Amino acid sequence: MTDPIKGVLAMLGASITWGLSGIYYKALDHVPATEILAHRTIWSFVFLGLVLIGQGRVGATLAHMSNRHTLGLLGLSALLISSNWGMYILSIQSGWAMESSFGYYIFPLVATALGFIVLRERLSPAKWGAIGIAGAAVLMLGLGLGSPPWVSLFLAVTFAFYGLIKNRLDVGPVQSVFIEVVLLAPIALIWLAADFSGSGGAFGANWHDTLMLAFSGIITGGPLILMSYAARRISLAALGLVQYVNPTLQFLIATFLFLEPFTKWHAIAFPLIWVGLAIFSVESWRQDRSARKRAINVGTSTIT
Repeated sequence: MTDPIKGVLAMLGASITWGLSGIYYKALDHVPATEILAHRTIWSFVFLGLVLIGQGRVGATLAHMSNRHTLGLLGLSALLISSNWGMYILSIQSGWAMESSFGYYIFPLVATALGFIVLRERLSPAKWGAIGIAGAAVLMLGLGLGSPPWVSLFLAVTFAFYGLIKNRLDVGPVQSVFIEVVLLAPIALIWLAADFSGSGGAFGANWHDTLMLAFSGIITGGPLILMSYAARRISLAALGLVQYVNPTLQFLIATFLFLEPFTKWHAIAFPLIWVGLAIFSVESWRQDRSARKRAINVGTSTIT
């Protein structure tokens, strides 16, 4: 690992972009979420395609696409990330930004629980405690609001399954997302074509909406490039810790900019999840340091 400071700054840039993206999609709340999602898919394809051409990795990407197993898994991950993107955009437009932030807070804990169930990964008592606290937070919020926080759970679960699939593939983040949008682009184009034949779409109606819809490809692909850069320079524990900037910004924007209701149940559930995440982060950091020390010791003993 080299340039850890640059890695942290890159991950911080990605997390800030994701965290502030709610403001961007709120400015497009007069455009249907499905239309925004279709444009986000198409313009991500254009942007990431240009990036891969610039990097000279088109051939390697096509090689991944020729593998049926890889293509099948990326087809499934494409459906998961598309539904996740769509729900996120809809949550911003519908006044559920706070529930959205809660979903991305609990995502790491849901992903860890999923790793235990599917991959039989061993969890430390501290991580079990963090998952239990998160479960209590979700239960408390559900009981207080009269129904489970479906938006939060949907975002956390779809993103957790998405991460599970991606972790089992030896494909870089930029390449894999490009393949995903390649698979989704025909559906997006058909959807927009049907929209244009009816009431017409926002793209081309005025310069403001047109530029914002086109730029959605950059705010989707740009953070992925920053995250890929960061992942090669800092530990996974540090990467995960910086990612919490994203839901924190979402929470602050929902509360102070969008002025969404912050009930007493939110006042109980959010501190619970923050405590759970603090325990989870400290334990992940401790395990990461222990693993690196063991690797150094093994390397030293091999040399001697």
